[in-house]
Amino acid sequence: MTDMTFPLPDVGEGLTEAEIVTWHVAPGDAVELNQVICEIETAKSLVELPSPFTGTVTELIAAVGETVPVGEPILRVRTGDAAEPDVRDGAGAVGEVGDDAAAAAGDTETREAVADAAASVTHETETETETETAAESDDAGGAVLVGYGTGGAVKSRRRHGGEPLLTGSPIHQAPIPVAEASPIIAKPPIRKLAKDLGVDLSGVNGSGIAGEILRDDVVRNATQASLFRNISTPEASPAREERVPLKGMRKQIAKAMVESAFEAPHVSVFTEVDATRTMEFVKRLKSSTDFAGVKVSPLLIFAKAMLWAVRRSPEVNSTFTETEIIRHHFVNLGIAAATPRGLVVPNIKDAQDLSLLDLARAIEQLTITARDGRTQPAEMQHGTITITNIGVFGMDFGTPILNPGECGIMAMGTIREKPWVVDGEVRPRMVTTVGGSFDHRIVDGDVVSRFVADVASVLEEPALLLD
Repeated sequence: MTDMTFPLPDVGEGLTEAEIVTWHVAPGDAVELNQVICEIETAKSLVELPSPFTGTVTELIAAVGETVPVGEPILRVRTGDAAEPDVRDGAGAVGEVGDDAAAAAGDTETREAVADAAASVTHETETETETETAAESDDAGGAVLVGYGTGGAVKSRRRHGGEPLLTGSPIHQAPIPVAEASPIIAKPPIRKLAKDLGVDLSGVNGSGIAGEILRDDVVRNATQASLFRNISTPEASPAREERVPLKGMRKQIAKAMVESAFEAPHVSVFTEVDATRTMEFVKRLKSSTDFAGVKVSPLLIFAKAMLWAVRRSPEVNSTFTETEIIRHHFVNLGIAAATPRGLVVPNIKDAQDLSLLDLARAIEQLTITARDGRTQPAEMQHGTITITNIGVFGMDFGTPILNPGECGIMAMGTIREKPWVVDGEVRPRMVTTVGGSFDHRIVDGDVVSRFVADVASVLEEPALLLD
């Protein structure tokens, strides 16, 4: 029998500390290799840590709410043998062995292995598979990678030939013909989620076996605004005030916004746009068989317009340093998402290479992952330009703050029917406001204006995307 301690691993580049949010085990519990033992909150995301041991928990060294430096022990487990822990799944441990010199050497070597392995797992996680939570699946269990939940069967998102396949498409699950209206097949947690998000399940095509409605099906049919709003109004507090510790994601957001606002001189421009043809285009895409099962919204056209405009004004896709301006010839497109835990800006890597359909799938997966709190640090790193869609909250426009390290951030307001002059006549049109903020150290007003005008021109005439 050997007592092993588990130090907090570095689950992201540059992580120095994290807060213990939830323990999923207690002293006396038996744990298996890769079983999720706790959730930690880093400055950027919520991450699940798997156990590197099979054994019995003897002590929770760190308490819930405690901020722990990387490398400090958080858990002690009694194992059945003295073998070194398997760190291949993203976590390692330090064994309490022999004399002080041996223990010190073991600490150093194992902690380095822990950090390397944890970072490797975090960076290698992909969104090619989806995992139902234990509440949604009758067959919970099995080894789980960091950040992917704790249960459910894994279902491939790819065809046998390797081509991506979106779960829920007609190819993945052919509809079952019936003589009358099909019953709604959905587990109680899914029904509750649909109620919270205002989704009518009778209009949802289930992607599960025999047409069962899964969580992703509900989220796909929800409006973006409903995904991130407060579902219920909290009870009024009897206290006159509340002091909330500045830590975790909120601390990181505060630091990043101050850094951006006071280091990068912002210049902001905006313009009104007749987006009627964009709305017509979105309607046609929704009825297209190619986009069946994929959420399509004006944000998709806005994102594609951004990518088109970047090709014409590559200066906006740059990073400023004290010695040089780095112009990127790829676009890691950030999408600002207001989640229940705070603002996150995951980005779609190499978005310039994606077709409209692939871009729609990427935005949809990004939204679902963000709402679930499963966005990983690697998914928020190395962004080059960002979109914020304040229109989903009913706002006409705002002046966004740059994501640190980027030159531009574009915002789109809500799309409303307004009177608009067309060929000398006032007609009802679908109108929105687009614009953004840019780093004036990198670009001047002419570049900014041309870039925003290009984005606006695509929203006015989506056919430009055929160029």
